Amino acid sequence: MTNTPQQDNAASAYMAAVDLGSNSFHMVIARIVQGDIQLLHREKQKVQLAEGLNDDLVLSEEAIERGLTVLRQFADTLQPFAPQSVRVIATYTLRRAKNAATFLRRAKTLFPFPIEVISGQEEARFIYQGVAHFEHFDGKRLVMDIGGGSTEFAIGEGSQPLRLASRNMGCVSYAKTHFGAGKISSRRFQRAIVQAEQELEPIVSSFRASGWQQAVGTSGTIKTIRDIVVGLGWSQGALELTQLLQLKDYLQKFDSCDELQLTGLTEDRKLLICSGLSILIAAFQMLQIEQLVYVDAALREGVLYEMTDRLQHLDIREQSIQSLVQRYAIDQAQAERVKQTALQLLAQVKDSWQLTDEAALLLGFAATVYEIGLQINSSGVQKHSAYILQNANLPGFNQEQQQLLACLVRFHRRKIRADEIPYFSLYELPLVMNLLVLLRLAVLLNQKRRDEFLPDLQASARVQSLQLQLPLSWLQQQTVLAADLQQEQKSLKKIAFKLDIPALQDLNDAQLNQDAV
Repeated sequence: MTNTPQQDNAASAYMAAVDLGSNSFHMVIARIVQGDIQLLHREKQKVQLAEGLNDDLVLSEEAIERGLTVLRQFADTLQPFAPQSVRVIATYTLRRAKNAATFLRRAKTLFPFPIEVISGQEEARFIYQGVAHFEHFDGKRLVMDIGGGSTEFAIGEGSQPLRLASRNMGCVSYAKTHFGAGKISSRRFQRAIVQAEQELEPIVSSFRASGWQQAVGTSGTIKTIRDIVVGLGWSQGALELTQLLQLKDYLQKFDSCDELQLTGLTEDRKLLICSGLSILIAAFQMLQIEQLVYVDAALREGVLYEMTDRLQHLDIREQSIQSLVQRYAIDQAQAERVKQTALQLLAQVKDSWQLTDEAALLLGFAATVYEIGLQINSSGVQKHSAYILQNANLPGFNQEQQQLLACLVRFHRRKIRADEIPYFSLYELPLVMNLLVLLRLAVLLNQKRRDEFLPDLQASARVQSLQLQLPLSWLQQQTVLAADLQQEQKSLKKIAFKLDIPALQDLNDAQLNQDAV
């Protein structure tokens, strides 16, 4: 498909999904036509980021440059697109690389769209959604995707994923480890298969127990193996273990991948075929897969469908937050008080601080779950809450969104440790601090946990400052709260933020006058 937005002037909503994979970078451009997605244009560039990841999980300069070069090309294609119409997802290599922040910082200078690094489980969920929307199936299905650095598994029914897993084994990383320089031998195959089986061991029992009626493979690796097997006349399309083992025996007749000349095997896949086949054989044997069919849909299609859901205000992140509320028995009445106060303040300072609807959504999520750690202990609740949010499986959230929630909740009370606030590529530090101030104030003002307790709140803001108007007569009756607000002023001053509360100053002046008398 070669249509581009410049070539097609039809009145349609264009969107794009970009997948920064460990082997290749992919881009898909689509439009919404009568509520459905119509794919218009695809681009794929071989990058092999995972090849540049060393044993210390540091990404090489050469790999970084390869990735940035492709992003420059993608940026040119995506030039007409609005930011909200493009979603960019990064997977295994950038979630594992210790210097991923370096890549993301440099990418920002030449690629105008935010890059979201997602967890392995989130990657598996997107892949499942791509398959589920692409091809309907009645019953449970197992979906498998072999990537450059990791392999994702999902079991689901209809559009609902039921079990998700990501394992650290991919065709690029295994090629580097087991088939260096493209060398082939039975011993190399055996080592690769055994390592993949060891990697799969933790998920075998739970996946087998779930069961499925259809097994589906996605990604270039599985497509290549399918095409080779069909080209050799061993299958009409579906893959079975006997064919995979037969292909392994066939490949072992050669000393090097460079010697391979097979229908369906492109030059860029030659060095990856043995590693990908080893992983697939291990999966068939460990999960007892009888037959696997290939489906031409994967992560980027799943991303596109989720983008359409968000356009229709069906945000899976809201379901994830509500799941936490139920699981950890959060005091929903108090959470709602804090959320409403935080959003009320945000609405009044939104323009001054240039806060987006997405910022408001994330602040609301943080306010909803700030007390999640009470399930562990009321002492140090902020630390317990942050720990849960950092480590929970939260479908719909990328790694930085989840990290931001944890950060806001971690410092919603007590001392703010600026040196412990992580680096964000998606969020500027002033935004993080502004949201943190709003959450802290909302929690503080609702400390009595009572409805209809607060007076009308009026707030205005400037850079690194917020003025909060409170009725003096009301504040005079809240001596504990007044003292806490004074302490909050001191806490925020330490991070160079000014909290101005005129009524508090009036209260202090009145107290001084009274003492003087």
